Amino acid sequence: MATSLILTFTNPVNKSLQIGDTVHYAVVTNNVTGTPIEVGSVTAFTNTTVTCSIASTADVPTTSNFFFFSKDNKANLSSLVGYFAEVEMKNSSDGKIELFAVGSEVLLSSK
Repeated sequence: MATSLILTFTNPVNKSLQIGDTVHYAVVTNNVTGTPIEVGSVTAFTNTTVTCSIASTADVPTTSNFFFFSKDNKANLSSLVGYFAEVEMKNSSDGKIELFAVGSEVLLSSK
């Protein structure tokens, strides 16, 4: 059975934190960061608190730990989706300029 853990911070949490992200912590000893330990999945957050769903209370972090979060890369991929893309390039320089390369990544998204 999952339990909720509320982490309270004195500084505002990172603006890119989202529900579903995974919170981790690491023990810092003599300015050396230890192995990351997963806390759980974010279920809610405010400006200074993060609520996580945890499986057990065996490894509960303390206030002296270093906290960070990770995102699921399946949900946060960034690429163009659709049948076409349009790009406009402008040169605001007064002098002569050359364009050496333009690249793109094309994947079949539907048939």
